[in-house]
Amino acid sequence: MERFVKYLLTSIICIVALGQFVQVITRYVLQIPVMGLEETMAYPALWLYVLGAVNASRENTHIRANVLEIFLKTPRQHVILAIIGEVISLIVGLWLLSWSWEFTRYSWRVWKESPTLYIPTFYAEVALTIGLALMMIYTAIHLARHILGYDTDEEIHLG
Repeated sequence: MERFVKYLLTSIICIVALGQFVQVITRYVLQIPVMGLEETMAYPALWLYVLGAVNASRENTHIRANVLEIFLKTPRQHVILAIIGEVISLIVGLWLLSWSWEFTRYSWRVWKESPTLYIPTFYAEVALTIGLALMMIYTAIHLARHILGYDTDEEIHLG
């Protein structure tokens, strides 16, 4: 799975970079803009952002500003702080996922199309729901690992 994600993200990065390169060359060097290229590049760029966030969630490498960690001394305190952070992330993420699910249902029902090439926008709009769902799965996995004590040498018992 890790290898698949690595190749998928690399492929999407290359597609976006190539599209931007073609856009710059045709528009600014050849003075011939390619109709619909910007519109087309929005789809892989959006998926790249969302899948990048999912990958950061999978690797647990999101940028964090845990100022409280400075004051915590024991591994147990760090794990409890991590559990609190994961629970808050799960609550907020599930709330956002419910909004995104409603938006996906709306997008499916309305079935809007892009202005130039008439590509259904649903394919870009569904990325948020899929991404949030995957991020919530990984957040739940990290929460379970913290609770079960896989991240420290000792098991953490909160009760």
